Formats: sequence, C-alpha cells, structure tokens
Amino acid sequence: MASVESVANTAKKLECRFCQRIYSKAEHLTVGLDFGVTADCVRPFTCKECNRAFSRQDSLARHEKLHLRRESMKCTSPAASTYTPAKTHALQHLLATDEELDTRSYVPPSDHGTSQTWNEQSYQVVSDMMDMHCATDLDFQLIWPDSEELFQSIMSSETTTQMPVGTLPFPQGLDQFTPTSLDSPTSFDDRGSAIKAIPNGGGHQAVHGVSKMISNLSSSITAEAEATSITSVFLDECLHMFFVRFIPTFPVLHRATFVFRDCTHPLLLNAIAIGSLYLGPKDAIAKGEALWRLSHTAVATSWQSLITHRGPHDPCNGLQLVLAALLGQVYAALSKNRALRTTSQIFHALGFSWARHCGMYDNDTFSLENLPSMDASPAEKDRQWKTWAAHEIQRRALLAQYILDGLVSSASGNPTSTRHTANQLGLPCDESLFEASTADEWLIKMRSQPKQDVSFRNIFRSLFLPVDMGRLPEHTLTSFSLRVLLEGVQSLVSDSTDGPSVGVPTRSEIRRALAQVHESITKNTISTPETLEALLRWHSICLDAATDSSMLCRHLCARYNIPQHVLGGNKGLKTGLDLVAWAKTEDARRALLHAVAIQDIVEQLPRGRAHVLHMPSSLFAAATVYSVFSLAGHTTVNLPRVVDWKDALFTEVDPCVILGDLAGKSAGSSTTRRFVRGEQLSGSGYESMTRNLLYELNSMQKLFRCLSSQWGLAYDMEAVLNSWISLSH
Repeated sequence: MASVESVANTAKKLECRFCQRIYSKAEHLTVGLDFGVTADCVRPFTCKECNRAFSRQDSLARHEKLHLRRESMKCTSPAASTYTPAKTHALQHLLATDEELDTRSYVPPSDHGTSQTWNEQSYQVVSDMMDMHCATDLDFQLIWPDSEELFQSIMSSETTTQMPVGTLPFPQGLDQFTPTSLDSPTSFDDRGSAIKAIPNGGGHQAVHGVSKMISNLSSSITAEAEATSITSVFLDECLHMFFVRFIPTFPVLHRATFVFRDCTHPLLLNAIAIGSLYLGPKDAIAKGEALWRLSHTAVATSWQSLITHRGPHDPCNGLQLVLAALLGQVYAALSKNRALRTTSQIFHALGFSWARHCGMYDNDTFSLENLPSMDASPAEKDRQWKTWAAHEIQRRALLAQYILDGLVSSASGNPTSTRHTANQLGLPCDESLFEASTADEWLIKMRSQPKQDVSFRNIFRSLFLPVDMGRLPEHTLTSFSLRVLLEGVQSLVSDSTDGPSVGVPTRSEIRRALAQVHESITKNTISTPETLEALLRWHSICLDAATDSSMLCRHLCARYNIPQHVLGGNKGLKTGLDLVAWAKTEDARRALLHAVAIQDIVEQLPRGRAHVLHMPSSLFAAATVYSVFSLAGHTTVNLPRVVDWKDALFTEVDPCVILGDLAGKSAGSSTTRRFVRGEQLSGSGYESMTRNLLYELNSMQKLFRCLSSQWGLAYDMEAVLNSWISLSH
C-alpha cells in the first residue's frame, strides 16, 4: 500500500467524486460497486414508514422489521430471565450500511446466580457462514431489539438524517459540516446552511480548512469504535449484563420501565461500556472503552443540548445527562486506563452542578395524591407507575452522585465536592418496591409502604446529637441509603484528618456515629450480601478513622521508591512519620483488626456480588496495613478470635467509654481491648488466633487478580502489592 504523506492527501484520495463525502477507509468508499451503486450516493430502496433510504434490499428488510417489532412490543423492555443465543450478523469492517456481511453465531455468557466464581465468563464465538436470505432475520433474537438501530445510528454516516437527541454532533463528511457546529446550539437540529453557501474568499478558505480539520478529528473519534469491530449483538449483550450484573449492586436505573428508545445515546453507551466489563473476551474491554470515549465526547461537546432534554416521564430536564455522567464516571473511576481515572477525578463534580441547574433537588418527590386506585384503568396505572419510577430514578441518580463523590475523593486525596451532611434529599424507596415488575404489583406495595418524611440531613443530625438523644430513625434503612450514609461519614473522617476544623465533628463524635451506623447495619433486614457490602465499607472507613490508609500507601511507596498509580493527586507526605514505630501503636492495631475483617468479608461475599464499587479500594487499604506490619517485622500476629467492634472503635478517652467505666461496665478486660493496648493474648486458641500476614498478602494478590476482570484499577493495585510482597520476602 502506498504511504500517506498527509491527512489532507488521504482525505482527498478517499473523497467520493459523486457526493464529496470523505471516508476513513478505502473499502468504505468502494463498497457497493458489486451491487451497482456507489457507496451511499445511490439508495434506491426506501422505507415506507420513515422514508429512510437504503442501498440494498436486505438492509431495508431488516429495517422494516424494526418498525413491526416496535408496534408489537410497544417499546417495552423484554424479560430479563432468559437469554436466547442469537445468530447475528457482524460487519467485517463496520461499514455505515450493511454492505458486506460476516455472519457469526455467538454463544453469550449465561445468566449466573450470585454463587458463581470470579473467573472470567466463558464466551465463545463460532464462525458460521450463512446465506444472504438468513441474514434478514438475524437480529430478531436480540434481548434489546433496538440495539440494532443504536448500532446503525452510531456507525451510520447519514448524520443529517439520523441525529436524535444525544448522538454525536460530528459530521462524517465536509459537506455536512456547518459553522454553527462550532457554537453551542440549543438542539441538535439547529443547523445552518451548508458551508458551500458561504461566499468565496479568505474567510471561506479559513472556515474550509477548519471544517476539514474538525471532520478529520471526528473521523478519528469514531474510527476507534470502528476498529474494535463492535456489532449490534455486542451492544445487546453488554446492556443485558449491565442490568443483570451491575444494576443489582448499584440500582440507579429501573429495569421494568426502561425503554431503550427513550434514552439518549450517551446514557446508553455508558451503560453498555459498563456491561462490557462483565463479558469474557479480552477485546470486550477495548470495545467498551471505545464506546465510553464516544459518550464522553458527546457529553463534553453537547451538554448544552443534553441538559434541555426531557424524557416522556422525567420530572426535570437533564436527568439523562446526569445519569450519563454518573455511569461514565463510574466506568472511568475504576478503569485500568489511568487517563480515564484522572478524567473521573477532574470532572466528577459536574453531575452536582447540572442537577442543581435543572432544579432536581427541588423536585424529587412523587405526590401520593397521584396514586391511582386499584380499579383504575391499566393505562392510568402504567402511566403513574412510570412517572413514579422516573422520580425515584432521579432521586437515586442524585444519591449515587454522593456515593461516587466519596469514592473518587478518597482515591484522589481531595475533599469531597459537596457537603454530604447537608444533603436534603429524602430516602430512596424499599428495594422490593423498586423491583416491582408490573404496575399492579407496584401499586399494591406502594400502598403498604410506611410514609417516610426523613431526609439524609436529619439522619446525619441525629448521629451527632448528645449521647442520650442521638439515635438513627427507627425505620429500616435500605442498602442504598446505608451507602449514602457511610460516604457522608467518610467525608467527615477526611475533613478531620489534618486536625479540628470549624463545623467538623471531633474524632470522638465521629467514632460514636460509626458505632451507631454499625448497629443499624447489623440489625437491619437487608439481605446477607447487602449487609456484607455495607460492613465492608464500614470497616474501610473505620480503618481510615484510625489511620489514613492513603497516607500509609504514599509513605510506603516513597520509602522504597515504588511507583504507584492507584492514588491520584499530588498530596504531600506527612513529615516525621516512622512506619516501624507506627506499627506498634494502638491505632495501628485497630487498623489491623479492620483490615482482617475486610479480607474476611471479601472472601465471604457471593461471587456474583464480588464487584461492588468500593471493594477494590477497601481491599487495597487492608493490603496496605498488612504490608506495613510485614515490613516492620510483624509478619505473624495473634488476633482476638471474636472482636467487639465497639472496643476496637472507641478509645479510653471517649465519653461513652468513660461513662461505661463509671457505671461499672468497663471494657478494659475484654480480649479486643487488651489486644488494642498491646497486651499478649493467650495462645491456647479459645481467645486468639494466629495470622501470617505474608501468607494473607499472597491470598490478596489472587483476589486483586479476580477483581481486575471487572475493575481495571485492580491491575495497578496488584502491581503495587507485588512490589510490597517482594520487599517482605
């Protein structure tokens, strides 16, 4: 192949002589010649429903069946219980239209229960050449049939006819570029006249050059997705895995009322990108990242338009923009790609800003006066159900921003972007209500739900009332509510790390609040996996309350010249810290107890729940404490067999401990208290157990390897851990 001297020369060679459209590959320009047409220039087959033109009869046939399917299904989401293996068509070079078919049969990952192993999902691709007649029915077995149209919309070069709200505002060809694309249009349909309408002259030549530059840049953005051989089946499988695997651990979208065609493309692409993390093939990660980049580019360049978008039942404009940003930040924050993680740390506060701009904090409640009666028409029940679901999704999207804010701030070492304790949002609904699959089921459960008028601000206030007054609300907190609450306490721990501050509770008050949260978690009625997930985060926060684990990691890596890319930011080291001396302190022994609990919980979690968002950071904090003890010479330790977490949490100067001593309820003789004080425990086995921390580090190494199949951040964590283990040996 001849070498290309410049981008301009390449573009000139790949410019269609009929319509002046520019292509990134030669085969895209020449495809269709075998059928008597030239690329997209001649499209003799027209859809009777929407008048969209196609260059081939079989492409039109598939498109028309999408219309038939929408009428029969009424755009409702399919059942999530089974997955029927689908014979699918894959475009060998992802052409804008289906000019060349490479038909394949995919055997998708099965829908495992929560007891499955952490090993990568088995995923087989079996080549099966089929005739052109069979190709017309290939996409009928997609779980989300609209995945085919999303795929066509992403890859199609017909941007002037396929530009629904949320698609990428990038032209494929020069003639489709308009000067208004450089501004911030109020919608994607606000296009001016073509560039050829500008009079000739210096100005025209300048704009012409800028247009070509932007056109080439746009091609490079979509070329990444094109090069990864993404198919409609891949999009379908990823969205399926998103709802089956991710949403149960982070319920921010409502599967039962989810309508594919009502969603903007950035939201869909980010959901699909997250779903790609649960597929087995190695190239699934590259495909998912390519889709994330498309979505991120669309949000970054067109948020002005997306913020005005409102779904059929959304209570506010911009809800899908906030959701898209949330899912995009989740993907980026835990990505293997360090550039994406940095992007997450820099942009994660935008979700709060957009939500406030759209007034979401003032309109997050569904009025019970709108609750239909049991004998209302099915259409009325369905309408109110979807309206309620949209309100609940909006509330959960905002609360999820607080959860993510806590995790990102911990990783970056920076303060949270908002005051968590001032959160005036109400509690999310019970999970059984959120998971109702029909309008009638929702209505029955809705009428049996107790009325809740408490906000998170009230709960935080109750945590820090005086000892004889402060208690959490009597009603049960859901797993989602507990996670929001925990991140709020974590923000207070971070604020108090460098000493007392105005408006920040004391460390003693924070420890008492943590004790109340622990009581709420253990006495709650949530499922066992949800309890373990909440306790996992609770222990990591308590560990940080005893000592800053990120500070330990930075010191440990600096002391031994180990490069680390886990913790972002440029936070300086604490002067005068002696890691060997620290390992002999009470705070170190408290941190060790929580580190052991973290490891035990991770190993107890059902394998299907082993990808909760805070698991990598919690496990890495535990590994950091283990490594400091090992390098300080404390490889083998005697630990209490049964830990009293109040004794592990409180210090002897905390008011509650002093009051207990005065009341004759001293904890000074408990095994936990004796261990924290540094006393030698009995080696008989009934009150203590021995742990070899070096062996435990080797076990953690395998856990990180398993975690990395979902969250790429674990790769960098494992690399640092490998260095620590080598030093310990």
